[in-house]
Amino acid sequence: MKRNPFPRDPRTGRISRRFFVGAAAGATSLLAAGPDSSQDAAENIGQPANHGSNSASERSREAYRIRVQAAQAERDLHQPTQTPNSDEADFPTRIGNFSKGLPHNALGEVDPNAYEVFRRAMVDGGSQADIEKIPMGSADRKFTNPCAGAAFQLEGADSHRLAIPAAPSIQSAETAGEMVELYWAALLRDVPFAQYDSDPIAAAAAADLSRLSNFKGPKTNGQVTPATLLRGSTAGDRVGPYISQFLLKSIPFGVQVVDQKMRAYMPGVDYLTSFDDWLATQNGVRASHAAQFDTTRRYVRNGRDLAQWVHIDVLYQAYFNAMLIMLASPDTGDPFTGGGMGVPLNPGNPYAKSVNQEGFGTFGAPGIASLVAEVASRALKTVWYQKWFVHRRLRPEAFGGLVHNRIVKKANYPVHADVLNSQAVSRVQSKYGTALLPAAFPEGSPLHPSYGAGHATVAGACVTILKALFDESYVIPNPVVPTADGTSLVPYTGADAGKLTVGGELNKIAANIAIGRNIGGVHWRSDYAESVKLGEAYAISLLRDQKATYGEVFHGFTFTKLDGTKVTV
Repeated sequence: MKRNPFPRDPRTGRISRRFFVGAAAGATSLLAAGPDSSQDAAENIGQPANHGSNSASERSREAYRIRVQAAQAERDLHQPTQTPNSDEADFPTRIGNFSKGLPHNALGEVDPNAYEVFRRAMVDGGSQADIEKIPMGSADRKFTNPCAGAAFQLEGADSHRLAIPAAPSIQSAETAGEMVELYWAALLRDVPFAQYDSDPIAAAAAADLSRLSNFKGPKTNGQVTPATLLRGSTAGDRVGPYISQFLLKSIPFGVQVVDQKMRAYMPGVDYLTSFDDWLATQNGVRASHAAQFDTTRRYVRNGRDLAQWVHIDVLYQAYFNAMLIMLASPDTGDPFTGGGMGVPLNPGNPYAKSVNQEGFGTFGAPGIASLVAEVASRALKTVWYQKWFVHRRLRPEAFGGLVHNRIVKKANYPVHADVLNSQAVSRVQSKYGTALLPAAFPEGSPLHPSYGAGHATVAGACVTILKALFDESYVIPNPVVPTADGTSLVPYTGADAGKLTVGGELNKIAANIAIGRNIGGVHWRSDYAESVKLGEAYAISLLRDQKATYGEVFHGFTFTKLDGTKVTV
């Protein structure tokens, strides 16, 4: 019998990480004995390969050198400390952690034995066999792919090589501030973004959030204003309309031009506001109510529309659409509604000054399109490791149960006074009869932990790729904004209409998609804030590895990071 060259852990059945890393080091040792032994991998990883090799054997050795040096460079990078908050240790009832889908008692507290089986499966590495042993509260719904967090990444950073900070504790003022924002987001779902400056609910939300002791959303002169409500925290987020132009402009899709009107939810319909529905959902019971849809297709004009957009989108859809809009020439459609912007490629593109060549599979349209999808898949595995194996943060809807039970005096949970005393909670109680967080979706949150956020991580990764490949300083022509009813687009004529750049609108679309999940009631602000940076870090690692493989004379990708600093990869 032929010996299996990849030893597997006898308990989990997976290839051992220790073996895998050791094999990379061993391969490097073998390589050192060959013709390239005088060159250190850390020095060579950024150097172009000898793409002009004349023989197949030379080409094979060169490909081997690149693979090994990339693996060694990743191995030798600083290993971050994975740091969850202390909620799992501090609260034996596990009220501070994700438990949706497991069995719960009448208060909504998870069965401790079931949670321990779940916890051990994650701590031990998340083998599929161990996960199959976790008892569920219902057969209706299943966990979403925990094993993805254990998958290896062979291009760019492995999922275990990146980290995000500990999430705020459930008893912190920061979590309270985030929850107050989510209650207001639910109350504002049917208010058009363009009317926040004149809407009384938006004014009340801004005033209430400004009073909080530790709210980390954007502010003007230390105060939350209607103009900063539910906005992102990166450059471009507060310039122009709330919704990015890339979610409004028509999309040139080959021979088709696709408008961005969507199938919207009916206004005024929220879910999981009764305790019985909420408890059944925590146990993983399938939603008992069907979503109610509007018969008129509309552009994204309010929080309910945006929540529905991110409910059923293809995970990289927004950025693929943005890429198509930027690549296509303006003469492929209506110059007002869209059909192409003809955005120049990054000035560092190696074909920018070529007299007889242009990019295609590399540095051209097919290469750009495939890279947007590629980075999304890999970024998703990176954040899935954080979700299941490190943080296991509870969803906002579960925290809403803590708030409700504390207010009705069924339990004395350690919820910070900032949320208990907020006007948002009072308004929700008055409107729905409970202090539960109104959900935009019948089923509430998905069956995976909250932190980090998949949509936000993919957003950070994909917009990083697009900023690296396109000219981020290009000014968006003919900006638009939806009408209040979302049935058409009109010119945006604000004083900052000429300041909407590709880089700013890419940052904004990342915030729109990530915060759209918050508006739906399924994520926290810190999920967005930290996860977009995680996606960016992964994308940079992918660009770094790919740079070593190009045959072009290429000096690196230069672009602006989410924190506003310039970087060359």
